[in-house]
Parts: sequence; structure tokens; C-alpha cells
Amino acid sequence: MPIDSAGFYGTKNMGNRIAGDAMVKYVIGTRDADPLPLQRQDIEVHDVNMVGEYNIAGESWHVLPLLDELTLRVLCTLSGDARFREVQTMHKAEVNMMVCSKAMVNVARKLQQQYGTPWFEGSFYGITDTSQALRDFAKALNDADLTERTEALILHEETRIRKELEPWKVRLKGKRVLLFIDGVKSWSVISALQDLGMVVVATGTKKSTEEDKARIRELMGEDTVMIDDGSPRALLKIVHDYKADILIAGGRNIYTALKAKVPFLDINQEREFGYESYQGMLELVRQLALTIESPVWEAVRALAPWKSAMHSGGQKNLPTLQQEMANG
Repeated sequence: MPIDSAGFYGTKNMGNRIAGDAMVKYVIGTRDADPLPLQRQDIEVHDVNMVGEYNIAGESWHVLPLLDELTLRVLCTLSGDARFREVQTMHKAEVNMMVCSKAMVNVARKLQQQYGTPWFEGSFYGITDTSQALRDFAKALNDADLTERTEALILHEETRIRKELEPWKVRLKGKRVLLFIDGVKSWSVISALQDLGMVVVATGTKKSTEEDKARIRELMGEDTVMIDDGSPRALLKIVHDYKADILIAGGRNIYTALKAKVPFLDINQEREFGYESYQGMLELVRQLALTIESPVWEAVRALAPWKSAMHSGGQKNLPTLQQEMANG
């Protein structure tokens, strides 16, 4: 299976697109989907794909049970958790969900051109976006019974998760966030944070598409602060100027935050926790609260004991302190 990557040129996203082109050209369409199990053959089952879903930290495992409950069979998640034999069958899906458009939108477009498969762009970050994604599946499939079951599932899940989130929201409401992320959509994470009552003071857009930026303005207003400069000096200036309580960014920024004594949460590919879907929101709020409320911040920001003694009495206590030190 040849892949055009002479000299490994281009960005990571370009590499994803090149790989996606190879999947469409050489793999997709070379095998039919497996038949349904006997126990499901009397149920209306719709086959779907999730394109640009990478299953970071296993977070798509929060989503698959919901789709299964709605009798949506996921033929393939490209490329998270994908198997070769699953990629072969992607042409059999009735609809594709585009999860990360910058990386693999070419796959969704080509599948529509070659096989007539409709697609939509969505996100599973946050309560609002998760519910909307489920509704978009039902809308694209144009199934009245599925639409009814989808609304029932959304009502049940939203009621459950909002009740479980309530004690966490009290602790996080009004906390100010600087969001500088890479790899997941800024707008989808903004939506998740707003669901928690948090305030996003600024967001990074270095790798956002124009559509992403438009969605960010829709969520945060036309005057929202968008950051292209991800240097430590620029990020810390934003933290200081906008009184951010936490920096949410990729792992490469962790030492910038820690040296500046700013709470930090890793949101990028290297993270250890999955934040997708309703259940992922519980993990997100838990990690946010643990980070912001950690007693380490009060400790590292406090004056050292010897400096505290000097400041409490002013300069007149300095000779006394020096004498005490000299006397042991």
C-alpha cells in the first residue's frame, strides 16, 4: 500500500490527510461489512463511521455504548482503535461523523463523492455537543423511530449527568480558564467548560480552521481573545492580565505553568484521562477540581519562612534576625 510521504514532508495534519487519501484509494471498499448477529437481525440497525476520532485515552469508549443503545453500529473509527478489516468496510456506512475536520475531512468528502455517503461535523466534548451529535446522527439517517429514541436517551443521560455534576459545578463555577490547545477543537472544549459554568478568558487558535474560529466567536462573542503566539512569555502575560485560575493546554506547556506556579491541565493527545461524552464530563470536572484546589499552589506561592519573618516586621527586624542566625 504506497503512501506519498517523500521526506516526511508537511505537518502532522498533512500526514493524516495523506494517510486518509491512501485509505480511500487502496483500502476502503475492498470488503463488505460483517452480517449482523442473529439476535439483532430483527432490529433496525444503521451503520455509521467516525472519521478523525483517535480514541485518546480510550475516550471514545464513553461514546460507543450510547450509539449501541441507539442501534447505531460503528463500522470504523478512523484512526482510533481501527482495524484494517474495519477500514475496508467504511464505504458501507449510511452516514459519517467528522470529528476532527482539519486532519481527515478529505476522507469524508471523498466517501461522499465516491459512495454518496452524507457526513456532518460534530464533537463529543461537553453535554451540549454530545447531545447535538446524537441528534445529528438521527437527522442524517432520517429515521423517525431513531429520532424519538435519541431524544429519550438524551433526556435520560442529561438528567443523570447534570445531577452528578452539580456538586462539582458549585466548586468550579466562575473559575477563569486560559485555553491553549492543539489536537482537539477549541470550540468543543469551550462548550464543555461553559456547561460547567466556567469562564474561558482566551483561547488558542494556532491550528484552528476559519470554521472553528467562527464557532468560537459564536460561543464567546465577537470580542473574544484568540491567541496565535504560544510562547511562554505570551501565555503567562494572558494568565496575568486576565487573572486566569488555570491553564488548559498541551503537555509541552506544563513546565511553563508549573514554573509560574499556575494550575495546569493537559488536554492534548498525551493526556491520561478521557473527557468525551456525558461520562467523560465527570472525569473532566474531577481533574479540574483536583488541579485548581490542590494545596500545593498555596504552598509554593507563599513566602519562604525566612522571607516571611523579614516581611512581617519590616527592615528593623533584619539585624535581630541576623543576630539570631549568628547565635545559632
